[in-house]
Amino acid sequence: MYVSDLSDRTVITVVGDLDFDACPQVSEVTDRVNVRHRILCLDLAGVAFMDASGLGLLQTLNRNAGIHGGHLELSGLQAQPRHVLDLTGTRAQFHMTTPRPPGPRGPAAVLPVQHAAP
Repeated sequence: MYVSDLSDRTVITVVGDLDFDACPQVSEVTDRVNVRHRILCLDLAGVAFMDASGLGLLQTLNRNAGIHGGHLELSGLQAQPRHVLDLTGTRAQFHMTTPRPPGPRGPAAVLPVQHAAP
């Protein structure tokens, strides 16, 4: 996972599955992000699979951002996660954007994600 703080938003780049095993690590990172009157952008271009846990996490992040006057954006949503949103009728709850082109993004921190042994 990568975190980039920009002037009006924080971008969290998630890579791998957004599932039951990964959601606690993503939550650990998002819990440390200030969303008060800011945009929290999840760059999900590197997420090919999302299950119900991932959907629940997105709904929680969306709700929490709104409570604090912020806004959640989903960027780069791939086919399978988009299909989950469509199947569950939740796609309209989220603001989706295309990924920003590469360029100066300010300081980025690489946050390690621990995966459970199989």
